[in-house]
Amino acid sequence: MSSFFRSVSDSDDSSSDEEEDLSSDSGDDSGLEGKVAKGGKAKKQKGSDDDSDDSDDDSDADSDDDKKADDAPKKSRFLKGAGSDDSDSDDERTKVVKSAKSKRVEEVEGSVKTIDNAARINDWSALSNEFDRLVRLVSRQATVAEAIPTPFIKLLSSLDDMLAGAQGAKKKMNATNAKALNSMKQKVKKTQRDHEVALAKYKEDPEAFEKAALAEDAPAPAPKKASKKPAGGVLAAEVEDADFQTVGVKGKTITISSEGIYKALAQVLEARGRKNTDRSEQTKILEKLLTVATNSYQRIRVLLALISAFLDYNPSTTTHMPLESWTSARTHLDALLDELTAERAYVVREEAPDYDDQVERAPTDAEPLIIIRGSVISLVDRLDDEFTKSLQNIDPHTGEYIDRLKDEKLIYETVVKAQIYFEQVNLAEHLDRVVMRRLEHIYCKPDVVIQSLEAHLPTLVAQSTIWPASAASSSATTDSTPLVRALCVHLYKTDASLLRTRAMLSHIYHYALHDNYYTARDMLLMSHLQDTVGGADVGTQILYNRTVVQVGLCAFRLGLIRESQSTLQEIFATQRVKELLAQGVQAQRYSALTPEQDKLERQRQLPFHMHINLELLECAYLVSSMLLEVPLMAQAGNDPELKKKVISRTFRRQLDYANRQVFTGPPENKRDHVMQATKALQAGDWQKSVELVHSIKVWNLMPSEKAVKDMLKKKIQEEGLRTYLFTYAPFYSTLSLEHLASTFELSLSTATSLVSKMIWNEELAASLDQVAGVVVLQTTELSQLQRMALALAEKASTLADTSERYLDSKVSSGEQRNDGPRAERTERGEGGRERRGGGRGRGEPFLQFLPNL
Repeated sequence: MSSFFRSVSDSDDSSSDEEEDLSSDSGDDSGLEGKVAKGGKAKKQKGSDDDSDDSDDDSDADSDDDKKADDAPKKSRFLKGAGSDDSDSDDERTKVVKSAKSKRVEEVEGSVKTIDNAARINDWSALSNEFDRLVRLVSRQATVAEAIPTPFIKLLSSLDDMLAGAQGAKKKMNATNAKALNSMKQKVKKTQRDHEVALAKYKEDPEAFEKAALAEDAPAPAPKKASKKPAGGVLAAEVEDADFQTVGVKGKTITISSEGIYKALAQVLEARGRKNTDRSEQTKILEKLLTVATNSYQRIRVLLALISAFLDYNPSTTTHMPLESWTSARTHLDALLDELTAERAYVVREEAPDYDDQVERAPTDAEPLIIIRGSVISLVDRLDDEFTKSLQNIDPHTGEYIDRLKDEKLIYETVVKAQIYFEQVNLAEHLDRVVMRRLEHIYCKPDVVIQSLEAHLPTLVAQSTIWPASAASSSATTDSTPLVRALCVHLYKTDASLLRTRAMLSHIYHYALHDNYYTARDMLLMSHLQDTVGGADVGTQILYNRTVVQVGLCAFRLGLIRESQSTLQEIFATQRVKELLAQGVQAQRYSALTPEQDKLERQRQLPFHMHINLELLECAYLVSSMLLEVPLMAQAGNDPELKKKVISRTFRRQLDYANRQVFTGPPENKRDHVMQATKALQAGDWQKSVELVHSIKVWNLMPSEKAVKDMLKKKIQEEGLRTYLFTYAPFYSTLSLEHLASTFELSLSTATSLVSKMIWNEELAASLDQVAGVVVLQTTELSQLQRMALALAEKASTLADTSERYLDSKVSSGEQRNDGPRAERTERGEGGRERRGGGRGRGEPFLQFLPNL
């Protein structure tokens, strides 16, 4: 029957409604389903396509079906069992809901099967990749406090046989497969060591091991449900006494009570890290669980989860952890440390035996020590890193930075609490790491700041064995060197080379900060860190650069100008001082950083309060170079060999640039001050030089500004005297020592000492007449023939160098020399340019080219 004809029993109204529906759906390919008439009778109608014709048999069958549908009792489509719900109910019956734990177990089993299949076909490359994935899956199960899957232990037991069988066919494998087989051996050994206990139990009795695993995985019996319709009075009493319930993810009810605390904790941990998980709601639930915890085991379990929940934040939306979350996490970490310190029967460790996290655990005679899976040192490290990260991202010129810096007392107290806890439980590796954290907070700070940090720890320090209370009380009014030394000596005994290196650098930095230059220098040279620091991580290299710079500043404060210049030369020669000290990112002219590299560079930057002032550093380097270069340039005079001797190329370059300036105005910055002071010192005007150097305002950053300025004045007077003697010695036969002393405002003994030292070092050709109090200068004038011979020798040397370079370019392009192969040049260095001191390296070219002249 055609779909455009209706039954005669339909009313006019229903037919009109149906015609409207048909006209609106005329463009659709599907038929009409589930039309409800106004009279309340549901009818079914078979849809048909516009382009097809129905046969008579089909129409008869349709009419019979319509009659049966009319005779059947009518049901509402909204009632259970109605015809419209048949398809939906079928779909619901086919759905299988699996828990997250079951899905994880299935993933492990599927990975094990894939490894077995790859081993059968000797595809070790695919097997290695799948094994890495399997190890990650098992480690993920350990993070959610689940037992190690039995298929994984079986696979570890059988992998030895698989590897042994594959050794025979190794020669037939390609290079990639053989390399994967070798790497697989190492991975299997490492993984077997990590699961040595479980693997030994399985090898002893595989059947008993599997039965024990099945017993652990068996679900607990469900509690009986209460009657849905109790009496009115009983219902009211239960409502009043019922525990508070929270609705979690997907409508699951989380019961906040002491009895269901482990189940609620498991639900929260299961939802952690999932998409659309409300972190604030998770922390609220855990805080409620903490209030209902009745014993130490429950409190420790909840605190471990709660601190981790506070530390969760989205790094793509915020650069650092919010202050409220950080404060809450630190407070609860202190509570966890207090709980663990008070209850010695409970220990938190990363490696713990498998246990049921849904069962209450308490110390017994069989198990006097309860080990809980977790990591306190990781929480301390993360909290300290977040504090540093917040200081890196806050503007240091605002009050917010100062307020945030005040929290260092709090995190320092937490670090000390963790140190005392690890001392008590004898966790050596974690103790070394937390001691390093404590050292990093104090090694670069003045004594006043360190005493302020230590003042809040009188009761805690009394419990420490590394820095006992007696030592703390005896050094309360002195410097902080004994404290730093005690921490560093403890770290020198550790097996971790990185911690030893960082402890040594921190110790040297602290000595240099307190003007113990010779101790810091000896430790730096005897440790040979300059030979091995190139292979260290970036953070350690930054610490090494900071230590070297601080040693240079220490030498400058003590008046050791030559030592200061040679130490700072290593850093300033690279022209990347800011980047090497992690105090900013310098823009490179010919290279651009990718966004990832730029992000890593900014993450390495030190907080502003740890910076070494770059202007002070540059001033110390330039003034040291000035005091060394000016006498050297005066000594060189017209000597071409001495002119080639340069102490600081950076200083010479800046001085040449200043000399090329047509107009010299008043100094505007520190560099202009030093350059004009250099010119005044060269001209013998040491008073102007002192005035220019003292006018640099950056000296007030020194701990003892007056002492530094007095030292600089004395050094400029001494170097001015040396420069004067080098410059005007050829024009005098004798010089009065009293005149020299009065000219440069030095004592007679100091002037005599300087002149004697110059004569002893053969810098000045003179003799000292102490009876007359004069310096007898000895001048040696060259004859005209000697001057011409020297000029000829210089020209011949230049010509020989040019000829050798030309021949080198010819030989490198494939041509042969006329006098034989290049290998005959064995006596001279390459090109003859390295043997500038004379000898055969100069004699042979000179004799060869002399006849041609």
